[in-house]
Amino acid sequence: PMLIDQATIYVRSGKGGDGCMSFRREKFVPKGGPDGGDGGRGGDVVLVGDPGLDTLWGLWRRPHLRAGNGRPGRGSSMHGADGEDREVSVPLGTSVFDAGERAVLADIRRAGERCVVARGGRGGFGNEHFKSPTNQAPRQSTPGEPAEERRLRLELKLIADVGLIGLPNAGKSTMLRAISRATPKVADYPFTTVSPNLGIAELPGDGPEAGASRERRLVFADIPGLIEGAAGGAGLGHDFLRHIERTQLLVHLVDLAPADGSDPVSNHRAIRRELAGYSDALACKPEITVLNKIDLVPEPVRDLQVDAIAGRLGLGPGALHATSGVTGEGVRALLEACWSRLGKADRPAWSTGESG
Repeated sequence: PMLIDQATIYVRSGKGGDGCMSFRREKFVPKGGPDGGDGGRGGDVVLVGDPGLDTLWGLWRRPHLRAGNGRPGRGSSMHGADGEDREVSVPLGTSVFDAGERAVLADIRRAGERCVVARGGRGGFGNEHFKSPTNQAPRQSTPGEPAEERRLRLELKLIADVGLIGLPNAGKSTMLRAISRATPKVADYPFTTVSPNLGIAELPGDGPEAGASRERRLVFADIPGLIEGAAGGAGLGHDFLRHIERTQLLVHLVDLAPADGSDPVSNHRAIRRELAGYSDALACKPEITVLNKIDLVPEPVRDLQVDAIAGRLGLGPGALHATSGVTGEGVRALLEACWSRLGKADRPAWSTGESG
């Protein structure tokens, strides 16, 4: 299965302004002609390709997009103002569908590419529009065209920044919940996750120059637990390993206190063998090792256990992270470490790119 970010949005264009019926009435002008102006055009809802974005996250939080209505015409031949367009930035590679349909309405692939997904209604005609030599005092005007409303589904094939790997039941889904808004199924038995889940982790702004509103985001993929023989195709090994290959960084979760009594170091090495057996590129991919479920180990012996495992794995001080996806302990430090390893300091903040 492809990793896909999806969002459903509700778009409404602007209604066209009504035309005005009016006649010129001034002193010493007893038979002023028609001077009712036309209504303004309603605004469009437009999706714009933005290379600075990599998720549809902003649209999940604000799915209702409305453009401005056109203003009605007025007397003295004054036309109504056009409604403001609503422009919304989306990542490159976004596909647009009518909700419930599989036919693609548009693919936004280039920076600055514009896709009008709801077109504003035309303004109505004022009575000035209908004057003629045979109809010098028309008493008719037309209303503006109605707004266009649609429900759309957006899809973005996503390449995650970070892949969460580990044996089944290592706590990857729980960790994804802890770091993001994703809500994968979680249970205390192996193989809960049967397809990759995506989550987006948000970190506060990374400097005073960024301002309080700047957010840093990382896209995580919870890759279903690997098993012995995955590199040879056991289970869904090849499918899952292909997903891992597309990520930039691996976070290797190891259960500090396995329920089956197995050795955390042996479990770590088993996954490393599967990665090496699949490809050299995967074996050499940057990795952060995490001892998870520290909440299950009494505090007096926790640090000793972590230090002992770090020594057996040949990891220096600070190279091994200890976390709990349940309590959230150590999660923030892990996210900061991921951000640092990925060199995301210059990554642009997410912007709605809206006007109107």
